[in-house]
Amino acid sequence: MSEKTTFTGNRGLELREDLIFEIGARDRSGVDLAPLRGLHDRLGGITRDAVDLPGLSEPQAMRHYVRLSQKNHAIDMGLYPLGSCTMKHNPRLNEKMARLPGFADIHPLQPVSTVQGALALMDELAHWLKTLTGMPEVALSPKAGAHGELCGMMAVRAAIEARGEIDRRTRVLVPESAHGTNPATAALLGFSVDEIPASDDGRVDLAAFRDKLGDDVAAIMLTNPNTCGLFERDIIAIADAVHEVGGYFYCDGANFNAIVGRVRPGDLGVDAMHINLHKTFSTPHGGGGPGAGPTVLSERLAGFAPLPRVVAGASGLELVEHSAQAPDMPFGRMVAFHGQMGMFVRALAYMMSHGADGLRQVADDAVLNANYIMAELGDTMSAPYAGPCMHEALFDDSFLKDTGVETLDFAKAMIDEGYHPMTMYFPLVVHGAMLIEPTETESKASLDLFIATLRDLVASAKAGDTERFTTAPQLAPTKRLDETRAARQPVLRYRPTEKKQVRAAE
Repeated sequence: MSEKTTFTGNRGLELREDLIFEIGARDRSGVDLAPLRGLHDRLGGITRDAVDLPGLSEPQAMRHYVRLSQKNHAIDMGLYPLGSCTMKHNPRLNEKMARLPGFADIHPLQPVSTVQGALALMDELAHWLKTLTGMPEVALSPKAGAHGELCGMMAVRAAIEARGEIDRRTRVLVPESAHGTNPATAALLGFSVDEIPASDDGRVDLAAFRDKLGDDVAAIMLTNPNTCGLFERDIIAIADAVHEVGGYFYCDGANFNAIVGRVRPGDLGVDAMHINLHKTFSTPHGGGGPGAGPTVLSERLAGFAPLPRVVAGASGLELVEHSAQAPDMPFGRMVAFHGQMGMFVRALAYMMSHGADGLRQVADDAVLNANYIMAELGDTMSAPYAGPCMHEALFDDSFLKDTGVETLDFAKAMIDEGYHPMTMYFPLVVHGAMLIEPTETESKASLDLFIATLRDLVASAKAGDTERFTTAPQLAPTKRLDETRAARQPVLRYRPTEKKQVRAAE
């Protein structure tokens, strides 16, 4: 049966929406502005006569963006199983707190005396981040995970420079399953990257790691739990070994959600670790601007933490802005200001509303949900490593052998079923990887429906219904794209060709 079409292009409540440039008109505006009088051009004649921006009335603008928002999947719509991303529910309590006057309407250049409450909140957040990780220092300024990762490794580099060993310690050890930002960060700071192979159980090969140790090793960059969703059982032995040769231990904190309240990274020998507030402490991904990736530091690196810092002064809380004010050796500053206030408020609200026991349960439930998925799909899909897993369940594509269906096709078919696909082809060490992270907030009913859906998809693939996969998505607002062409010939800007007829004003 052919797909039903409509005169408008709409499909029930799924409304067609053109580009804003196609529906707008230069003679239309939602705001009336008086003509400018007595304006003198001070730009040397380089002003443009017309910018050609689209003009919409207020109702048109609202409808345009509401319709666009309905074409995107969101955590508020359903399960969002992106592994290694931790797409958590964002509690509305957090949002309410972030909108309180005094948090939402302050400016980073205000006098310190007028923002004591905000500084107190940052100090409180820093306290609990240090408590939960068992680390003595934290830098709040990094804007994201990769930025926090850079912060930790810059502290490592500063410490090595202070020891006069920067010319000798040039190698950073990175497991082959690591996130791509790990080797990129090391290379950016001038280190060479030495890859550590994995053992058959998906963890760091301890013998291979020991063989690579030497007095030229600056650090190891390791994720725990790792990107295969497994806890590195030898982590203390790894930390001790790298410290014995004079190196440092950077731990990628992307997966802290699996162990928060259960394990303190500082107790495992970690020297630096970034924390993704959006992954562990429920702040929005992006959130309309920069995120936040605070970095905790051990006693070995605490003195090199970047500026600015919140400290207790004689007349209240103060910001240390300059190296001359610091009693130690900060490596400098990474940003103009001290972080992302909105994310700080949300993260602390999450911590305080959960408490220590609640955060521990978050980790427990996240691990339980992932293991439930792995157990229920173990006879249907193929896992490259034996369980149990931590917070995410990893599958390879061997269950699709000889079906004519690939990982990408399987993911596209999930879109037709109303699910955002899981993380595909990552980690790279697993062929056709499918990485699923349900997080702690999904109910058993939600997981059961998800599991049943994947079982149905697998049954269709093995029954030879390849069209269900290779033509998917068929029901989404945007159909299947030629991804190779999109990558090689991207259209990055709108160029008017033939002027389309503007739809009747709404």
